[in-house]
Amino acid sequence: MKHVILSAVAAAIISIALPAAAQNVAVVNGKPVPKARVDALAAQLAKSGRPVTPEMQGQLKDEVIAREVFMQEAQKRGLDASDDFRNQMELARQTLLIRELFADFQKNNPVTDADIKAEYDKFTSANGGKEYRARHILVDKEDEAKAVIASLKKGGKFDEIAKKQSKDPGSGANGGDLDWAGPASYVPEFSGALVKLKKGQITDSPVKTQFGWHVIRLDDMREAQLPKLEEVKPQIAQQLLQQKLAKFQEDMRGKAKVE
Repeated sequence: MKHVILSAVAAAIISIALPAAAQNVAVVNGKPVPKARVDALAAQLAKSGRPVTPEMQGQLKDEVIAREVFMQEAQKRGLDASDDFRNQMELARQTLLIRELFADFQKNNPVTDADIKAEYDKFTSANGGKEYRARHILVDKEDEAKAVIASLKKGGKFDEIAKKQSKDPGSGANGGDLDWAGPASYVPEFSGALVKLKKGQITDSPVKTQFGWHVIRLDDMREAQLPKLEEVKPQIAQQLLQQKLAKFQEDMRGKAKVE
């Protein structure tokens, strides 16, 4: 009867101890290494976009055990008592807390589909209308621009003159081609002259801007080609999120009492 009782007690002790032991991946120099560390490391890798495969579990276990070994040795040498270490720990603590703060804000203040649609509508409203395919020749002086216009009226080739005389390094090499763009892409003096032209027409007189004197030709025009909502939705969502975070940070700074 005595042996039966002892066996029952032993079984009870084992049954209680097993769940606790199961929470540890190892015991290093008498100190348990909790499985939670492996789980935390796995979660960190997953957040960075690296999938944690079953094969990696063994590597993660080895990693946390190695960290425990090294940490114990560092503590044995008193390295955790230095001012430099404590300062670094405080900076790390601040970084983690701030990251959690911003993550909490994002969770509770998500960018909605309605927010994205409103921003997209604002974008299309500002960028809709006509687009123009234009060429220009940029020179330093008005007399030079007038000479270019005279040469064009006599049959000179716009693209050839642009390659030789235009001071615009971007378009000059391409015969003055500015590609498709809306009027808002240019300075007011340039766009004002551009929108008055008919297809194939060249400005009768030079157009002065802050860059110099322009001779402009309108090659074509069309309705603005804007991306569809679904094509730019991720970019708009990210932009709005950054704006929300910036406003959140600005508000906190404004309310803080700094002496």
